[in-house]
Amino acid sequence: MRAGEAAERLGARDSAPLEGLLVLDMSQFLAGPSAALQLGDLGARVIKIERPGSGDLCRDLYLTDTDIAGESTLFHAINRNKESFAVDLKSSADLAGLRALIARADVVIQNFRPGVVERLGLGYEDVRAINPRLVYASVSGFGPQGPWAKLPGQDLLAQARSGVMWLTGTAESGPMPIGLSVADMLAGHILAKGILALLVRRGRTGAGGLVETSLLEVLVDFQFELLTTFLNDGCRPPTRAAGYGANAYLAAPYGVYRTADGYLALAMTPLSRLEELLDLPGLAGSGDGFSDRDMLLDRIAARLVERTTDQWLAVLEPQDIWAAAVLDWPSLLQAESFRALGMLQSIQAGPGMMRTTASPMRIDRVRPTSDRGAPRLGEHSDAIRAEFDLA
Repeated sequence: MRAGEAAERLGARDSAPLEGLLVLDMSQFLAGPSAALQLGDLGARVIKIERPGSGDLCRDLYLTDTDIAGESTLFHAINRNKESFAVDLKSSADLAGLRALIARADVVIQNFRPGVVERLGLGYEDVRAINPRLVYASVSGFGPQGPWAKLPGQDLLAQARSGVMWLTGTAESGPMPIGLSVADMLAGHILAKGILALLVRRGRTGAGGLVETSLLEVLVDFQFELLTTFLNDGCRPPTRAAGYGANAYLAAPYGVYRTADGYLALAMTPLSRLEELLDLPGLAGSGDGFSDRDMLLDRIAARLVERTTDQWLAVLEPQDIWAAAVLDWPSLLQAESFRALGMLQSIQAGPGMMRTTASPMRIDRVRPTSDRGAPRLGEHSDAIRAEFDLA
């Protein structure tokens, strides 16, 4: 599907916001490709640059034993709506063709380890000489300087070095990672935002630019709220609750509790309100929510387990108490409010179709969608060479 077809699906206006822009996705795994995916959702044409033979290593990065058209569900999900152009970076002829393509591009995204892309002659200064209007986006594990710069930039390792693992779990659980590739996903979002900012500036000045981030930097930014508290509070480390914890800093009743048939999340709520609604005499006078947090959490938990989640919500929600059922994925997918969002779509995957998520934003009240799946390795190489007259 070309960008124009994507615009037709987007509807509402004459064109998708990024229609006509050419993005070269020279990255692999998650962070860079997710940024390119977001630009593709907004109408840009995305050509994925891959090595012949094996391609993006993510093609073989399986989360489960589910195989779709010979590749992982992850690869299909994060590389939908792209074209694949196979390039041997050790071949001078292929590199010459890639540089000719870069001369026509609007955006290049890369996530080689620091120093590698420069040795290939494809660093920012190299490509700016070819195309001064180019927006160049780079994501690494730990930034370009310092002793961590050349270490593997992997999500779990970035979480480990960022401090974020000490904000989740309980006082006894030890450091606990977030159960998602959160650093990769955040880096993709930050990179896409920087790319869009530079495209806006290019519209004013005609000049391209460089945006850089790393897994470590986005995780530090992700913690800005609590880290700022730490930095201005005598650098006192946060203390996680003994149980029910959801935020190392927040007072009782903030947490997640078992009910008779599931779990209930309680956010910031005055203890005096809960004392009345949960029928817990003396709750508000038995602690300030901070110094006596564990005792208060235990008392609230002992009460909430006596009734079902829906029974408690029937008491709490009409009184505007911030509470919610803790849903698993099947429950979320069946929820009327989720279904109303239309956030799932079906895309082509080999001879069949697979379900995945759609863009989290709406443009002119319409969510961008496309049924175009991830490309086969080198699927579009010949067509791209002919279109751009590459050697």
